[in-house]
Amino acid sequence: MSVRRFRPDVDPVEVSQFLRDNGYAIVENVVGDEVMDGLAEEAAPHIEASAAGRDVYDGVKTRRTGSLIARCPTSRELVMHPLVTATVGDFLCHASAVQLHLTQIITIEPGETKQKTHRDQMAFDFFPFPSDYHVQCNTMWALTDFTAANGATHIAPGTGTMPDNEAATVAEIQAEMSRGSVLFYDGKVLHGGGANVSDSARQGVNITYAVGWVRQEENQFLACPAEIARTLDDDLLKMMGYQQGAFALGYVGDQQDPLAALRGTDGKVRVVGEFGEANDSFAEFVDDLDG
Repeated sequence: MSVRRFRPDVDPVEVSQFLRDNGYAIVENVVGDEVMDGLAEEAAPHIEASAAGRDVYDGVKTRRTGSLIARCPTSRELVMHPLVTATVGDFLCHASAVQLHLTQIITIEPGETKQKTHRDQMAFDFFPFPSDYHVQCNTMWALTDFTAANGATHIAPGTGTMPDNEAATVAEIQAEMSRGSVLFYDGKVLHGGGANVSDSARQGVNITYAVGWVRQEENQFLACPAEIARTLDDDLLKMMGYQQGAFALGYVGDQQDPLAALRGTDGKVRVVGEFGEANDSFAEFVDDLDG
């Protein structure tokens, strides 16, 4: 089965549509070596200190290194890359707000076996989301080249709406891609890390996003200490969760805006939508009540 790839100047809506139809999309050469070199240098001591996985599913020769916003300033460029935020915004446009779900560098060492394929949305206590409702949008950036030999991610295209027994029969592809490329995949598609039969590690930067009303997989408010968070720009902070997750979710104290609470300024919550824009649907609801 051939693997569809997009150029870095692709329209994000085209990426989003392909992702809806197939469960994955690969955009090649989105950032250069200077970005990935900087991130690799910042992350190296933290990766070295990370323990291997707890079991075969986690990977006994796989390290997962999180808290990237605080530890690796270069990761913030990937989190807020315009192609990514535009694609994610379109893919999750049914929600009032989008938030960062997790940041993690996954290092698959030589000798690791193939991970059991799975659906990421199972993290939400195996809640049976409707087949047409996407709760998350994931990215995997290639910090090293991804090859079939070193464990490039396996994807079973189109399995997002299939029952498990049917999905298990679908032929898998591997997301081989060069360093600086990014794989998008949704929370429903079957996927998993590949076996590393090479002599070097495969490293991917897993940055995922979710609708604003669910709990984050990585708690961004503790992963990034407040003293660091206060140095970040507002758009990144909103993506991290310093905004309303929906019209009545996420305020502080006496309905104070979470970003204002972090900054120590005055500010009441307001109805918000995607990336902080006003939620017209709820505004109309309030108007109807007043009328």
